[in-house]
Amino acid sequence: MCGICGYVGRKSFADITLEQLKAMNDTMVHRGPDDSGEEIYEMSGGYFVGFAQRRLSILDLSELGHQPMHSVNKRVTVIYNGEIYNFKELKEELSDYPFRSNCDTEVIIAAYLKWGADCVKRFNGMFAIALYDRDSGEVWLFRDRIGKKPLYYWKQEEGIVFASELKPIMSCPGFAKEIRQEVLPRYLFQQYINAPDSIFRDVYKVEPGSVLHFQAGKITTWKYWDIKEVYRRQSADPVKSYEEAKEGLKELLKKSVAARMIADVPLGSFLSGGYDSSLVTAIAQEHADTPVKTFSIGFHEEKYNEAGYARKVAEYLGTDHTEMYIDEQAMFDMVDSIGQYYDEPFADSSEIATMLVSRLARESVTVALSGDGGDEFFCGYNIYENVRQAQKLDMLGAMVHGICHLPGLKQAKLEDRLPFRVRVIAGNREKESQTQFGAGNYLIRAKAMVKDIWSAGQGTSTEKLQPLPIHYLIESAYGVKDWQIRRMLLDMDTYLPGDILCKVDRASMKYSLEARCPILDTNVMEYSYRILHEHKYAGGDKKHILKDIAYDYIPKELLERPKVGFGVPLDKWLRGPLREQLLDYSSYEYLDRQGIFDAAYTSDMIRSYIKTGDAGPATGANYSKLTWSFFVFQQWYQYYCK
Repeated sequence: MCGICGYVGRKSFADITLEQLKAMNDTMVHRGPDDSGEEIYEMSGGYFVGFAQRRLSILDLSELGHQPMHSVNKRVTVIYNGEIYNFKELKEELSDYPFRSNCDTEVIIAAYLKWGADCVKRFNGMFAIALYDRDSGEVWLFRDRIGKKPLYYWKQEEGIVFASELKPIMSCPGFAKEIRQEVLPRYLFQQYINAPDSIFRDVYKVEPGSVLHFQAGKITTWKYWDIKEVYRRQSADPVKSYEEAKEGLKELLKKSVAARMIADVPLGSFLSGGYDSSLVTAIAQEHADTPVKTFSIGFHEEKYNEAGYARKVAEYLGTDHTEMYIDEQAMFDMVDSIGQYYDEPFADSSEIATMLVSRLARESVTVALSGDGGDEFFCGYNIYENVRQAQKLDMLGAMVHGICHLPGLKQAKLEDRLPFRVRVIAGNREKESQTQFGAGNYLIRAKAMVKDIWSAGQGTSTEKLQPLPIHYLIESAYGVKDWQIRRMLLDMDTYLPGDILCKVDRASMKYSLEARCPILDTNVMEYSYRILHEHKYAGGDKKHILKDIAYDYIPKELLERPKVGFGVPLDKWLRGPLREQLLDYSSYEYLDRQGIFDAAYTSDMIRSYIKTGDAGPATGANYSKLTWSFFVFQQWYQYYCK
């Protein structure tokens, strides 16, 4: 686990000194406090390459793991962030290469020399890789299949600057922090910015499962692993027997956990007491020679507190368990860290709990296993139940919508008088986003808050400025009629990498902790597509097959309970201790000078919210989340752009 950054280009790139490259690299010291390396190479055609890496030592703690790492013949240089879990198997296939270390970085080099860029298809792990081939004059960027490890790039006419985080790019000489306002309505609504977009103009994320290729000034990108295609291929060969599917999945999970327990540093596991983290921990305990170290945090408010459940699971499994109870003040104290460590706006408030449990774990271990991915791949979220119900009511919703838009009735705005839930179903007519239904007021407000730069005709002839659609208008691409499956696939493409995995990466790396996710193993993900959906969602039982495997390790009564989840008292904070700061951020004068948000609309909206607060779920007017997204953006802006 590390952080990488660098560049490739000519002319202005020739002026980036080694000292400047080191300064860029050192902005990520939290990602790799154990070692660092920076090198600059001159290519043919007047191009230059700069590679830098901050290292968190996990495998082969010796100097032989230092990066940038070169092939024996000096043809290939690599920097990389992550873990290749099948590196030992690959190393056996590559036995003709004269390995000098026991780390997976050198396996990447040997694999490229034998298989070229297709080597990435053989890697099972989480990774962001930059590779320079001197013979061909090519630079390659590779990102893992599901987007576990981040990888940004700033695209210019003369080349690119890339990094694990935005901090190195922001500190690169000549970088202008121009906000890309087109993404803001979607960010305010979704609370994160999904690949390939970023908060800055001309800065992008390499998409999950993608390759970026640079040669002689030309940049091309493509996907080597696409959820749509992989699902289509794997689901065409289903495992029809439930018992076969269960045993097959169980064996793959056992192999995945075992592979993620390979480390030359202390290792533990996050344990919430829920199905996913409990199952991962149980399998880890089965493979361990000594009790696995487990970590959970508790809250004094019972409606959020799962610590007691986690403790009972830990006692049953015999783990070495550590729990820490935190109060609201401890959570509140984390707010100032959000803008700094999530170095583009990110407003999923559960990041606070993730930072707290990461801090606790880092006191004892350097690597922690997590249960991320179980909900998306095995149908665990409550929204999937709602989506199924919405599909059943869709025809009725279409009829109501049609009636409400008859001549005369449309003018009377009959649809606005319907109960909130009926209004949502009736208004859900966009075929490309039918599983993303919700309160229309949120969409209206998210758009209205951002300054209108599109109708003014700004932008170049090649890139007219248009706001991104707030919803992801891509659902037909999955070719799936079942809304529930379609929403799961959409979440794997968007919410999982853009929100969940981003949250865990930044929160854990804030404390130089590596988080590993066994459920997101390549083989587990691909096998999940072969499992019949009725085995994941069985008679209303979400995540059925995964629960059934968990019961093989842990008694049902210790796991079966309503999902608690974590919630930050946003309304209380925004209208209480954060009130004055929020008022400053949303004053007409400040917004007018800033030139990003519609000053009059946003100022009035925030002040109205502060007076009335959330109006209750029945109305759909719960604007604390929208206000929180705005607050987090302004906090980030103050830290990085003032």
